[in-house]
Amino acid sequence: MDKENKTYYFQKKIKDAIQSFDLFLFKERSIFPLITFRIVFGALMCFGTLRFIQKGWVDKLFIEPSYHFKFYGFEWVQVLEPNMMYMIHYVIALSAFFILLGFLYRISILVFFLSFTYVELIDATNYLNHYYLVVLLAFLMIFLPANRAFSLDALLFPKIIQRKIPAICIYILMFQFMVVYFFAGYAKLNTDWLFRAMPLSIWLPEHTDIPILGYFFQFGWVAFVFSWMGAVYDLSIGFLLCFRKTRSWAYALVVAFHFMTYLLFNIGMFPFIMTFGTLIFFSDKWHNRLYEKFLTRDYWGNKVEPHFNFRLFIRNSFIFYTLIQILFPLRYLIYPGNNLWHEQGYRFAWRVMLVEKTGTAIFMIEDKTTGKKAEIQNSKYLTKFQEKQMSIQPDFMLQFAKIIANDFKERYGIEQAKVTANIHVALNNRPSQQLIEPNANVLDLKDTWRNKEWILPFKNK
Repeated sequence: MDKENKTYYFQKKIKDAIQSFDLFLFKERSIFPLITFRIVFGALMCFGTLRFIQKGWVDKLFIEPSYHFKFYGFEWVQVLEPNMMYMIHYVIALSAFFILLGFLYRISILVFFLSFTYVELIDATNYLNHYYLVVLLAFLMIFLPANRAFSLDALLFPKIIQRKIPAICIYILMFQFMVVYFFAGYAKLNTDWLFRAMPLSIWLPEHTDIPILGYFFQFGWVAFVFSWMGAVYDLSIGFLLCFRKTRSWAYALVVAFHFMTYLLFNIGMFPFIMTFGTLIFFSDKWHNRLYEKFLTRDYWGNKVEPHFNFRLFIRNSFIFYTLIQILFPLRYLIYPGNNLWHEQGYRFAWRVMLVEKTGTAIFMIEDKTTGKKAEIQNSKYLTKFQEKQMSIQPDFMLQFAKIIANDFKERYGIEQAKVTANIHVALNNRPSQQLIEPNANVLDLKDTWRNKEWILPFKNK
């Protein structure tokens, strides 16, 4: 085969592959899996937000703290006045309720995404993986036609009704759940989880009071069984949900697994989001049956559906988004050392329930001009929850040092300050170790995307 023919051959192969990919992404699917997801998402978010308010967590996490720790690059996000913080949480709940109903959907999902994301950016100590998942799901739903059936919008504006949508609208949500599961399992492929059963060896014995199962939690081998089963579950469950032959019993595992995590661990709405959100994997036929009793025969009749435009843009956007979701959790690989120790690249990577860390942090401030020193009482600046988080996460230590220096500058006029931190952290039941150089001026240390060389190496004792 000459060079010209080879070029033509490969061009044809690429063209055929793209056409096959387009057929996969844009084939017709029933809209009702997406409708189920919209209803479930709206209901869970509305309930979860009202529960958040009722538990007093708006006060505890946003109003009571005098200072708030920031995500890198989002230092400009500031907390609102107390009344406004309550108002924005009610806005989140109301917009979620409108999403459930499919009422003013495009406005409601955009308002929900912006307000929920804002709240999560206020204080990085509040970060939880499922909050990040909610942000991503809400972002995706902005672009999905989830109000075009079984919604108030469809009732008010019948012309928007669709019964068929491109499969990509469903696949993108399935992909997002698969990413969460797979990377949660991938993160468990470490020696602490597999060969020390950590941190489950610490957590399970605390639940021996649970009827029946609690008796077994006193035995060390049970933690190993749970650790290995958890890793296998996370790595495989997303794929098992994709296939009709394995889907039913795979979903039974989803229900059992998340019911167990709900009983054992205080992880908020995460078990419910994963249990009900993964209904998106079920077939069109299964979802259609949910709505047959509520919709007339005429509604299910033949009708020309709107043409789906901008295929090239949508396909490329899908590829770009999936690549980001695959590569971003892997950024921790560029940092040397134990990721559980230095936590660089740890957030936003679905590294779920991998560590039990405790820390003690003693900060000292020195006036460089006079040489006078003072030990800082952390509780004067931080809530107990914030102090616990700050004592184990290096970037928060740098922010806290700046809080101290600014306070002493305002109160005592200290222009040239040195802040040192004697910090010891215990990782997964090991003896505590020094996290950073105790004589270093923390004010001189930098928090960037680069490797934080000022974090002392982890010694696997």
